[in-house]
Amino acid sequence: MNEEIKSFMNVWITTISCVCYCYYIASIIPKGFLRFLSLLPIFYLFIILPLNLSSFHFGAPIALNLVWLSTFKLLLFTFNQGPLALSPTNIVHFISIAALPINPQTSKSTIPKVEKPKWLLLSKVVIFVMIVRAYEHRENLHPHIIIALYCCHMYLGIELVLALVAATVITVLGLEIEPPFNEPYLSTSLQDFWGRRWNLVSSRILRLTVYHPVYRMSIGFMGNFGARSAAVLATFLVSGLMHELVYYYAARAPPTWEVTWFFVVHGVCTRVEMVAKKLLLRRGWRLHRVVSGPLVLAFIIITTRWLLFPQLIRNGVDMKCIGEYAILVDFVKSKLPLYLFPSSS
Repeated sequence: MNEEIKSFMNVWITTISCVCYCYYIASIIPKGFLRFLSLLPIFYLFIILPLNLSSFHFGAPIALNLVWLSTFKLLLFTFNQGPLALSPTNIVHFISIAALPINPQTSKSTIPKVEKPKWLLLSKVVIFVMIVRAYEHRENLHPHIIIALYCCHMYLGIELVLALVAATVITVLGLEIEPPFNEPYLSTSLQDFWGRRWNLVSSRILRLTVYHPVYRMSIGFMGNFGARSAAVLATFLVSGLMHELVYYYAARAPPTWEVTWFFVVHGVCTRVEMVAKKLLLRRGWRLHRVVSGPLVLAFIIITTRWLLFPQLIRNGVDMKCIGEYAILVDFVKSKLPLYLFPSSS
């Protein structure tokens, strides 16, 4: 554990140094292809840095952030676009936005900032702790219950980490940022789930780097309908490939492409749903949220069980993740005063 924490700190020191280089290179090299070439070594470092971490809880989030989010933000920055183009004169804000999974709140942000009751976050923490404790009795649980726990664990784990990062940035830097999640369990459609509720940090980056460029390039010869369809499918495909890469860092096993197919399936279904909703609304038909909500969640859970979890379970990543909680507890106990945890003898 001590060695892993040292490696984690070294990764972050290297990351911050790389981001500082990107910040200062912008004042020397103008936007465009030359700036892109100057950042190629940084992209390479971001790809190999997560390989220095062996634990799931350090390695997977770092891979998601550096290999995907930070790299995509810097790609946009090479052309003075995206969230990093908003704070080029403030190096602290630049480092925070580039190195952390956050997006700054702007006047053009499509995600409204809503004050949520504090008890809601507290209840999610309690539920997360209960899920972790439930794993101690997994041999007595039905496989369907375990899958349900995995689904809740994945959602709460990602949201709580992003919420912690967001709260730290807001408190320390006073930087207004977009909410990372918007209660995805309240989704009434796949479009609502992926576009307005689930992991909004990734959604915005994908919209800027994939959806808008593909739409603009396609609309001239495919028309609005074809361009929108191509943009939606391309966005889900890229998301699937990025998740496949993150899975590689977590499992250290060759990809089997089930994760990519998960996002391809959801991309196709989301586009079909968008067209169907438009046709039904023209006729005055609309599913009530009491019906559409459970249908959406059921579809997500079924496809997650079918395509998203098998690769992790096959490679023992789920058991590794669960086992790390016990290691973390023992590590914390070893660092706290002995009177807090007296020996049973």
